[in-house]
Amino acid sequence: MVSTDHLLGFAGLAFLLVVVPGPSVLFTITRAITLGRREALLTVAGNAVGVYSQVVAVAVGLGALVATSSTVFTTVKLLGAGYLVYLGVQAIRHRGDLAESFSAAAPDMPYRTGRVLRDGLVVGFANPKSIVFLAALLPQFVTLDHGWIPGQMLLLGAIIPAFGLVLDTGWALAAGAARTWFARSPRRLAAVGGTGGLVMIGLGTSLALSGRKD
Repeated sequence: MVSTDHLLGFAGLAFLLVVVPGPSVLFTITRAITLGRREALLTVAGNAVGVYSQVVAVAVGLGALVATSSTVFTTVKLLGAGYLVYLGVQAIRHRGDLAESFSAAAPDMPYRTGRVLRDGLVVGFANPKSIVFLAALLPQFVTLDHGWIPGQMLLLGAIIPAFGLVLDTGWALAAGAARTWFARSPRRLAAVGGTGGLVMIGLGTSLALSGRKD
């Protein structure tokens, strides 16, 4: 089991990590304004699953591999960056469809739900810097004498997506409320769709150009 001191210490660092808005928050806000509150909340849930997938990867050794191999680091980074750019291009291409989404029925809602969850998961998992951070941080809060090292990491790592669910949900709800104002004008919605696409392309480009010193 994880000691109480280690649990509280890691929780404090995890809160600081999550409370500062980063790419996942910006992505969630963009989804809330362009797609709606429901989709933003699904994005938050998918992102939490993606982040915890990083924790699992670290617990089984991928984090250490990413931390030491520039090739693996670059591969994960470029895959995530490419996916964000793809989502941005799609948002720009379909920016004129936003107004129709308010009145149209949604027979494909189950597919859309899965798609939005998938997008959030990919964005949550595809940030290699987070994996490196977890790989460097988690081992420092494990109590070796207690054994069950991967289990301790899985337990500690669950704190990060838990905080993310709470805090990112707040961002999603706030941005979803702002969408009502944009919904009053098809032109506003088209502009938001295009801007949201540019934001996602910018996030992807920034991730692709970010590097590390090794």
